[in-house]
Amino acid sequence: MFEQTTLAVVFVGLMGLSVLLYAILDGYDLGVGMLLPLKNDSECDSMIASIGPFWDANETWLVMAVGLLLIAFPLAHSIVFKALYLPTLLLLISLIMRGIAFDFRVKAPFSHKPTWNLMFKLGSLLAALSQGYMLGMYIMGFEQSVAAVLFSLLSALGVTAAYCLIGAAWLVMKTEHTLQRKAINWTKKSLIGCFIGVVAVSFINPLVNPDVFKTWLSNDNAWLILPLPILCFALFVIGFRKIKQLSELTHDDHCWQPFVITVAIFTLCFSGLAISFFPYIVPGQLTIWQAVAAPEALNFILWGAIIVIPTIIGYTIFSYRVFWGKVTELTYY
Repeated sequence: MFEQTTLAVVFVGLMGLSVLLYAILDGYDLGVGMLLPLKNDSECDSMIASIGPFWDANETWLVMAVGLLLIAFPLAHSIVFKALYLPTLLLLISLIMRGIAFDFRVKAPFSHKPTWNLMFKLGSLLAALSQGYMLGMYIMGFEQSVAAVLFSLLSALGVTAAYCLIGAAWLVMKTEHTLQRKAINWTKKSLIGCFIGVVAVSFINPLVNPDVFKTWLSNDNAWLILPLPILCFALFVIGFRKIKQLSELTHDDHCWQPFVITVAIFTLCFSGLAISFFPYIVPGQLTIWQAVAAPEALNFILWGAIIVIPTIIGYTIFSYRVFWGKVTELTYY
């Protein structure tokens, strides 16, 4: 039997892992959706085929994260989703749009296909914007003010750029020839947008949150975490260099590198946010120890998590191993 304080740390760690994996895995397929060239049907088919075997399963991690929040931190769950009711509703609508459009674009009459491509693109865009807005409101402690809304809109654009970046990097790795060259160009542009977003949030976050400022700049252990933004900046520089090299090469032996670099950037940014707010699960209002559920229930649920989460990771790795390599035509039977 684990103590309640230990269980709080374990479950917030599992929830954090689920959120990070969702941002990476569903992030790239949202990015691919947003990048769809609506006037080029063959490229649309190839891009959607690149995410076809994975996109639906990627959303498992979103369900896992929300489920863990509800089970382990029910008080925080009620506060968070009460404050984020409308953007959460928009997110659910956009995910439903994507699911319908994904199937209908090939099963509906051919003349309707462009409409469903547009729906898939819009669904992906709305999902990214709503998630970014929710992140911004979370960082602002769900404050209802003009400044909070403006910051959340900036966050929405930053997350959208980040998803476009990882989606473009995925296409660099999965496609060939003309589409790959376009993906390289998309990656260059998205890197710039993502870098601006990360820098803006990194400067604004400590200014609006005194606890974050103290964590990063006034804490005795600040020197241990300050290398994180330095390493993140270095990865952006390396990413620019690698994508420039790929645009000049006649082969794509290193086409996987931009995606790996982007995953590392995502991981560092998420780690920075986690460090900024720990131990608060609702910024400035509620710590994980104040919000954690009864230890009797969590000790029982933990055994299920020990079985379920490794199983999901296992079949995720297996599916990516099976469908590894360059994209092939997506067919339906």
